[in-house]
Amino acid sequence: MSALFAPLQLREVTLRNRIAVSPMCQYSAQGGVPSEWHLVHLGSRAVGGAGLVIAEASAVAPEGRISPGDTGLWTDEQAEAWARVAHFVAEQGAVPGIQLAHAGRKASTDTPWSGGRPVAQGAGGWRPVAPSPLAFADGYPLPRELAADEIEAVVGAFRDAARRAEHAGFQLVEIHMAHGYLLHQFLSPLTNRRSDAYGGSLENRMRLPLEVTRAVRDAFPVERPVFARISATDWVEGGWDLEQSVALARELGENGVDLVDCSSGGAVPDAKVPLGPGYQVPFAAAIRERAGIATGAVGLITEPAQAEAIVAAGQADIVLFAREMLRDPYWPLHAARTLGVELSWPVQYLRARR
Repeated sequence: MSALFAPLQLREVTLRNRIAVSPMCQYSAQGGVPSEWHLVHLGSRAVGGAGLVIAEASAVAPEGRISPGDTGLWTDEQAEAWARVAHFVAEQGAVPGIQLAHAGRKASTDTPWSGGRPVAQGAGGWRPVAPSPLAFADGYPLPRELAADEIEAVVGAFRDAARRAEHAGFQLVEIHMAHGYLLHQFLSPLTNRRSDAYGGSLENRMRLPLEVTRAVRDAFPVERPVFARISATDWVEGGWDLEQSVALARELGENGVDLVDCSSGGAVPDAKVPLGPGYQVPFAAAIRERAGIATGAVGLITEPAQAEAIVAAGQADIVLFAREMLRDPYWPLHAARTLGVELSWPVQYLRARR
């Protein structure tokens, strides 16, 4: 009778439960190619009982990486390496997904454990691109403003990455429009100062994200779902906010997106975010109700009862876990026991079930 452990069908893909592993960068690739680390990291979460396992933000172009260690999907070699991961995740009963991304002005940075500062062009980095020549913060390079033909190339890069995701065996793709990365940079008036067809009005600022959405939806098999992750608010006066997010979510739904993954923040470094358990859940609830589209809730959700209540109350259709899944890859198995749900365990682990 658990809502959290009820299956969810999206197009012709069925999630065995409403628990999803959020895409989390591992900064452990070489030339954009995933490694054995990615196989074990993502595979263990599938073994642990999650219904959906989404691979990290994978760049659609080399300059779209957050760091030189990011994974990508701009070459066939990368797709072939991802295929092994997608196959293993699916073999464990989870749906394998991947997030398609472009970091924009937040690209070319070091790994978090090395400080996360910008990597200079002479040290293996590159000059970032953005909708407008505005640096993310002091000490960050001034990004180069994208020209109209380069914007068209970005759309093409997302389209090609979606095709490679299909060939790699991913059953779901998520378009990254959140956390201050390129598509979010076009959406937010804080980062988009353009005066052409891609800037100014809400319609213009949504233009590139919607063009990307249509390109991905056209390239990815119609029977497989497409998600979009958005930042529902910049947490800054005059920035992107919930009202604009509702409008965007409606447009995303009309253009073939099946679920909006509702996060927040990331556009600017000085936003005041009121962190607390489930602090972003109201965004998922509002967008689900007002835009008429399925949503995912994320952000400091740690307890089984908390996740169960979110789905049972209709605040979101799935719950995505990040840090909690880093702490415990088998969180779904433990949550099922807590909620009194009989969940199948991997046969190799049955001796530890009771």
